[in-house]
Amino acid sequence: MKITVRETPKGMEVYVAKKDLEELIVESETPAIWGGWAKLSNGWIFEMPAFDEAPKLPITVDARRLAVE
Repeated sequence: MKITVRETPKGMEVYVAKKDLEELIVESETPAIWGGWAKLSNGWIFEMPAFDEAPKLPITVDARRLAVE
């Protein structure tokens, strides 16, 4: 699923265009969110792609949705 990750004053946010959804990242496996899972404020969990260096934001990536709590 294509998602856009951007930095906001409240924290890192994910935008899912196909769902017209904007949610904050509230928890992640790694501090930089890349290369692990990231949990959104609505309960969705995405497997985030790994990068050698943190990319410039905003960035659109292909992430796999793992679960809905």
